[in-house]
Order: sequence, then C-alpha cells, then structure tokens
Amino acid sequence: MRALTVISPGTWELQDREDREPSPQSLRIAPRVVGICGTDLDIIDGTIDPAFVRYPIVIGHEWAGTVVVGNAEIPSGSRVVVEGIIACGICAECLTGDTNRCVLYDEYGFTRDGAAADYVDATADLVHVLADHVSWDSAVLTEPAAVVLRALQRAAPASGGEALVIGDGTVALLAAVLLRQWSPSRVVMLGARDDQRALALKAGVDVFTTDPDSVGNNFSIVVEAAGAIAATATAFAACARGGRIVLIGYPGHGKTFPLPVDDVINNDLNILGSFSYTRSAWADVVALLNSGAADFSFLVTHHYPLADCEQALGTLRNPSGARGKVVLEMTS
Repeated sequence: MRALTVISPGTWELQDREDREPSPQSLRIAPRVVGICGTDLDIIDGTIDPAFVRYPIVIGHEWAGTVVVGNAEIPSGSRVVVEGIIACGICAECLTGDTNRCVLYDEYGFTRDGAAADYVDATADLVHVLADHVSWDSAVLTEPAAVVLRALQRAAPASGGEALVIGDGTVALLAAVLLRQWSPSRVVMLGARDDQRALALKAGVDVFTTDPDSVGNNFSIVVEAAGAIAATATAFAACARGGRIVLIGYPGHGKTFPLPVDDVINNDLNILGSFSYTRSAWADVVALLNSGAADFSFLVTHHYPLADCEQALGTLRNPSGARGKVVLEMTS
C-alpha cells in the first residue's frame, strides 16, 4: 500500500507499506482524490501546534473515495466523503454538538493516518454517500467547506451587510462562495496575488483587490482566511462598529497580535475564532452538494498523480499563476 508519510518534521517520503485487513467495525474506502493545503505543509515543516499532530503520520484530511468493503447501508461501490474528526460522542463537548472540541481529539491526517494512501478504514457513522452528480473535484472540498460553513454559522452574518474576505486561497474562496447564503450586499476580497482575480470572481466576489488601503472600514463581517498577522491587523481596521471578525487563518503556532482593547470595546466588536468543523456542519455541506445547491469544482486548478507528490507540494508552496485547490489523483 502506498502512503505519503511525514516521518518527522522536515522528513517525508512516499512509502510502500504492507496492507492490512479492515476491522469488522469499519468500512474500507479507496481514496480517489486527496486535496493538499497549507496545513499539510505545516505538518511537513513541523510548524503546526504539536498538540494536534502525531509523527509519523500519513497526510490527507481533505478527500473523497469509493467504498471497496461496505455494509448493507453503504455498499461497495458507493462514492463517499468521510468526516476526519473521530469524535467520542460521550464527552461534554460532543453532547452539546461541539464535536470539533472533543476532549479525545483524533483526526485523520493529524493524529491518525490520513487519505494519501491506497486505503482508509472508517466506521460507518463517519461516512457520507455522495449523489451521482457530485463531481470528485467538488467532493474533495467538503472538509475545508465544512470548516468555513461552521465559522459562518456561528458568526451569523447580517443579511444585506458588506462582507470582507482577507486571503485568496482555497479557504478564502470558499468563504466568498458560502457567504452568499446570508445575502450580503457585496463581498470584497483582499488578496495577495492578482493571479487569483479570476477565481475570486467565479467564487462570487464583487470586488477583488490586492491593496489593503483600498478596502475601507465599514464591513459588518470580516473573515480573516490569509493566516498572517498583517491580515489580522487589517481585519480589525476594516470592521465596522458592531461588526464581526471571524478568524480562521493560521498565522503559525506562537505568533501573536497586539489586541487594540480600547478599539474592540469602543467599536463594540465581536471577535470569533473558529476551529475545524462539527458533525452537523459536515452534514450541511454534504446536503448542499447532494441537492445541487453548491458546486466547488471550479476551485480545483491542479491535479497530480500520487507519484508526482513532490511536484504537487511544490505547486502548493510556490504558486505561479492562478492556483486553487491542488489535488492528488490516487488512481494513477
């Protein structure tokens, strides 16, 4: 079995491993597409918060695949996506629906081997069947879409307000797409590269700019998805009085930002950090995909066979031209 494994920070390889039999309680799934993202680079580089990763680890927390050993409810051949967080279901957090904060944190691609391998085993409660019309390119974005949707559901943007998305990567682009569910009057994106403009317009952005001085300061909701301290500062400067700042970008473990406490108080700001996704947010994204209400496939710009994983990681690390989601094709 092939497995893209980070052995320790700074050291990774595409391994050949001995296959194993699935447990009687699990389905066996063959990943078809695996998305890679900046968090995977953090795992490779060792810059991720050590509380959320165990080495060695097979990466791959954004993926979709085909069931090869199923059960009566989810038979072999089913096209599926699989929740990455394995919540215990019995702790206080899980009982209130906050499964992202399960006290027994366990997640594919972080603490448990992920999907950049030929097979993944998962219990049936984590497996969601896709409608036939849902493309692999759309399905592979279920995980980051669930992260964004959960953050926006908590923030509950006001209908008719102006929204600012800071960042132009996959998470930022998904934020622009999903914000439309709250009917903003306009969505502005402050990006880092003008090459991303066309993707931003496809995502429903009304105004795309790379100039922080041009965005103004009257946004009822600001989504920081760039993962940079400078972007956090811009978020605070751009938010209107009574507005909401949503932080979902990771600037790096240990990075700090001087909080302008007087401004937070005087401007009556709501600051919301949002970690990962809940089971309900995941189910909501699958429902959007299966109903045809959402299609994220336009965000996939690069495909590589697993054997070319080094090139795929290079594209992610050093983008040239428009770059959305980078996907590993597991069947080639």
